[in-house]
Amino acid sequence: MSLTDETTAFVQSALPFWEKLTPEQQKWILANSLPKKYYRGESMHRGSQQCAGLLLVKHGQLRVYIISDSGKEITLYRLFDNDICIFSASCMMKNIRFEVYVETEQESEVVVIPTPVYQKLNETSIAVSEYTNQLMASRFSDVMWVLEQVLFSSFDKRLASFLLEQSAIDGTDRLSITHETVANHLGSAREVVTRMLKYFQSEGMVTLSRGEITLTDRKKLERLALT
Repeated sequence: MSLTDETTAFVQSALPFWEKLTPEQQKWILANSLPKKYYRGESMHRGSQQCAGLLLVKHGQLRVYIISDSGKEITLYRLFDNDICIFSASCMMKNIRFEVYVETEQESEVVVIPTPVYQKLNETSIAVSEYTNQLMASRFSDVMWVLEQVLFSSFDKRLASFLLEQSAIDGTDRLSITHETVANHLGSAREVVTRMLKYFQSEGMVTLSRGEITLTDRKKLERLALT
């Protein structure tokens, strides 16, 4: 499938190393890139079962997460317009294997550069190799931050931070989100989230209704998140 002019322009602008590629390499990327659309809640990458390639997010919102042996999920980071997902192509790197999952939180359009294509570029272009290392290091930093929060931050602080982050993403204090979804983001149990949210409600920080959490005292949540 050939790319539209709009998608071609997006690929060229999304890849920081584009101008450092040879004309042949640029043509090869465009000839092999695959535009795809996903509905909300669709799985895009399923751990070691799949190694789709580099994902360029044209429009949308993706969630990158891991699953524990007990089945609990925890969000590592999210991707938005113009972001790039490298872990979906991690299988091309020796001795690096991630059981990482990617799903859409909103309807999304992405462009996939298949793993063999990106791997060849990574092996033949210094600019691509340097970018890959930088992007991988950045994502490792995201993962380490999450682990640090899980290990050393209290759950009430993590929950307050998540609610404020979600409010910023949605652009509203009225969040259409279930306790189960919050638990999946934070790597906790739904019951734990519900108990803490009820405590937040008793302290006037939020109000709860079916499928919704409304932030009612942002300053109090911000103070808690910063403690």
